[in-house]
Amino acid sequence: MPSGLIALLDDVAGIAKLAAASLDDVSAAAGKAGSKAAGVVIDDAAVTPKYVTGLEPSRELPIIGKIAVGSIRNKLLLILPVALLLTSFAPWALTPILMLGGTYLCFEGAEKLLEMFGGGHHEDEAPVTDDPAHLEKKTVSGAVRTDLILSAEIMVIALNDVADRPLPVQAGVLVVVGLAMTVVVYGAVGLIVKMDDIGLHMAQKSSRLSQTVGRGLVKGMPVVMAALSVIGTFAMLWVGGGILMHGAHELGLHWPAVPVEHLAHAVAHATGPLGGLLGWLTTALISAVIGVVVGGVVAFVLHQVARLKPGAAH
Repeated sequence: MPSGLIALLDDVAGIAKLAAASLDDVSAAAGKAGSKAAGVVIDDAAVTPKYVTGLEPSRELPIIGKIAVGSIRNKLLLILPVALLLTSFAPWALTPILMLGGTYLCFEGAEKLLEMFGGGHHEDEAPVTDDPAHLEKKTVSGAVRTDLILSAEIMVIALNDVADRPLPVQAGVLVVVGLAMTVVVYGAVGLIVKMDDIGLHMAQKSSRLSQTVGRGLVKGMPVVMAALSVIGTFAMLWVGGGILMHGAHELGLHWPAVPVEHLAHAVAHATGPLGGLLGWLTTALISAVIGVVVGGVVAFVLHQVARLKPGAAH
């Protein structure tokens, strides 16, 4: 009996070591994959605050919480199982699906540009309703729908980085990356949208410094929110255009990805200490231009189709 117990304990210890090694593999791979998806996190954080702009302040954090829950649902219940199934049985389908999502982002960004310059309106914003519950539901559904595309890119980037690992490690990495990115993005978004309330609270303190900083936050946050709305639109276009450009390269089309990469390297090489930033900006700007062109074409076609519907205004 004692020898049997010792053998059992040895087996348990061996299993524990294997489990710890697997967790180490997952955490290390998740950290590496997550760092590659960090650019999309910035885009996601810039896009999301516009969904709570102009809404009742007391509902901002609850709405962000609902969007965060929807984001986790997107990542873990929709994207993760589909991504694992596709990478196991139809890896060739990942790139075309991601490009469809990129096209949708381009369309969303182009629609926002039309709104900014008075050339149209987004379908999701009409008809106008006075029902706060209906408006909140529409706001959350629109944000979660956009999050689905950005989350898919985050998850696919992470998956591509561990595609040669065993399936359990792939699944573990996607879970860790998905949860971590959601916390980072929506934690930052919550802080951004409540910064004016924090400023108001600071302005009521007795400290002169606290009052000065608080007033600065209150006055500055409308400008920040307006800037984030513009950045969010640009993010949709550069992420969407970048997905299409890199997806086309994955499918064997060297243009425009290869010339753009060469141009970005040339800019980075020629600009010294700022080379990394300016090289990235070059790629981002060209991706955004691609996004505007593709999104504009899709928006034009969809608007023309909408006009053909019976009863549509001409």
